[in-house]
Amino acid sequence: MLTPGIKGKSETTVTPENTAKAMKSGSLDVFATPAMIALMEEAAYKSVASEVGEGNGTVGTYLNINHLSASPVGMKIICESELTAVEGRKLVFSLKVYDEAGLIGEGEHQRFIVANEKFQAKADKKLNK
Repeated sequence: MLTPGIKGKSETTVTPENTAKAMKSGSLDVFATPAMIALMEEAAYKSVASEVGEGNGTVGTYLNINHLSASPVGMKIICESELTAVEGRKLVFSLKVYDEAGLIGEGEHQRFIVANEKFQAKADKKLNK
């Protein structure tokens, strides 16, 4: 059952592949903001995946973040999510991201519960236009 308080967690390590330089979001060898966003979405969607019902999933619809501190190659990164509100099919999450030295990012993320097949079919129809 979806109730506020459900927590999730995702981890990664900063590698040359997820730096700002490699992801084309900057020119430095530090953890890229797009990589942090992906980690945030992963923590949120995985935390509720078993609770949304057979054949359903969630899709991200809103993200407001602050990337507060840079993390060099080799650092471990952990994102913690918490479901803070359930408003029908809309789910709201609070997110915090840490490296081994402390808080590096935070934000709010919203996801919507969807019927996977119906959602995919609707998206695929765009190919036929």
